[in-house]
Amino acid sequence: MAEDKINIRELSFEELQEHLSKLKQQAFRSKQVFEWLWKKNAHTFEEMSNLSIELRSVLDANFFIDAISVQDEQISKDKTIKCAFEIAEGKIVEGVLIPSKSRMTACISSQVGCSLSCSFCATGRLKLLRNLTAGEIVDQVVYLRNQAENRYKTPLSNIVYMGMGEPLLNYKNVLRSTEMLCSEKGLGISPRRITVSTAGIAKMIRKFGDDEVRFNLALSLHAANDEKRNKLMEINETNNLEELSEALIYFHEKTGTRVTFEYIIFKDFNDEIEDAQELAQFCKCVPCKINIIEYNPIDDGQFQQADPQKVIEFANYLEAKNLIVNVRRSRGKDIDAACGQLANKNKAIPLQERILKGLNSEI
Repeated sequence: MAEDKINIRELSFEELQEHLSKLKQQAFRSKQVFEWLWKKNAHTFEEMSNLSIELRSVLDANFFIDAISVQDEQISKDKTIKCAFEIAEGKIVEGVLIPSKSRMTACISSQVGCSLSCSFCATGRLKLLRNLTAGEIVDQVVYLRNQAENRYKTPLSNIVYMGMGEPLLNYKNVLRSTEMLCSEKGLGISPRRITVSTAGIAKMIRKFGDDEVRFNLALSLHAANDEKRNKLMEINETNNLEELSEALIYFHEKTGTRVTFEYIIFKDFNDEIEDAQELAQFCKCVPCKINIIEYNPIDDGQFQQADPQKVIEFANYLEAKNLIVNVRRSRGKDIDAACGQLANKNKAIPLQERILKGLNSEI
């Protein structure tokens, strides 16, 4: 693409109107183009069939569309689908379609790689290459939605920002993507069907409150004392549990939204009743529910899955404290599509090498 071309999906509707006006185009064309971009998810100007050839030529001369493409796809024995999406510069991100009895969930990425280096997560080993644009995020949803409908004859019910990257470190594009997913000018999805998950960046959680977002917020907690959480997640050293608690209270006061706490349970690390007691105490800060998540091993073997009986006892203790608890079983483990495994192994190895090559090219 020419360097002077504008990424058209980075323009608001008003900005698009202004640009097309300068290009001597009629005002109603802005609505048509915007609809093609966000409701119909056009990846080329040539697809915009109700526009004149002349206008399509003008658009192509002045703008580009930051579309993604599917580079690889794997299907698990439990019907989970993992997709490797290729973006500009040949970099790779992964998204996952997770079917279950009650829902069809798209798990999408917000960054290429990640800067947080959580000790249990494969994505954290890749380092951060760049943020995804709002268009690249929405493209993942559209592709996984189409897979749900075409392959499983089931509509997409939920979207979770739980793939590669930390969504709150790509705040502007994540917020724009949720707006376009929910807008009637876009896909018209209910914001209550969308969950944005964070490792815990207090000031950005507060900003979500200030912006009065309507989607759900999940905090990847995994330990409810600072010493243990520091060992799992470096981000806790600068965003400790007290700061996070205060930010979550602020968020709830501003939005009225219940918070989800995600708790990966590890063998002999955070699976004792004492850990459950600390978790129950921390969770008093806001109305919440707790997802206890089965650990999905990655290559180094630093952590192991907790004993199933201990998981049951852990959950029972929390329920006895009148907390809402769900025990989440892993999906797509055989293709490394489960929580914490993205960009890990199997067919993802060459993809990881491609990501690293992209990093080397930028150094």
